[in-house]
Amino acid sequence: MRVNIAGTSPYELVVGYSRAVRVGSYIHVAGTTATDASGQLVGLDDPYTQTVQILRNIEAALKKAGASLEHVVRTRIYVVNIERNWKEIGRAHGEFFVHIRPASTMLEASRLVEPEMLVEIEADAIVS
Repeated sequence: MRVNIAGTSPYELVVGYSRAVRVGSYIHVAGTTATDASGQLVGLDDPYTQTVQILRNIEAALKKAGASLEHVVRTRIYVVNIERNWKEIGRAHGEFFVHIRPASTMLEASRLVEPEMLVEIEADAIVS
């Protein structure tokens, strides 16, 4: 059985995607940026604050899907300027996942959908 979980991003309806999709025990969280409940970007020019907001957004989506961060098995982190920002992004990611330790990849992307967005994260979770 498939369950689509909506988020608060203004892009979801325009692009035609869900914040997360749960199929059985698998949950896939779409690329998530640092938007708040009203769809406004949080942490302008601050990669650490953006990453914290992103991970809170992912956590909220997982909760709606019946899971938590402890169920995350993989993250993919897309960074606009990896040389300048990877340490702050990695520090925030580490604070959320220090004991969970999912498989993770950090990649540089030339640009995200809005120029103020510094990082975007996807997550996959499995609920047993």
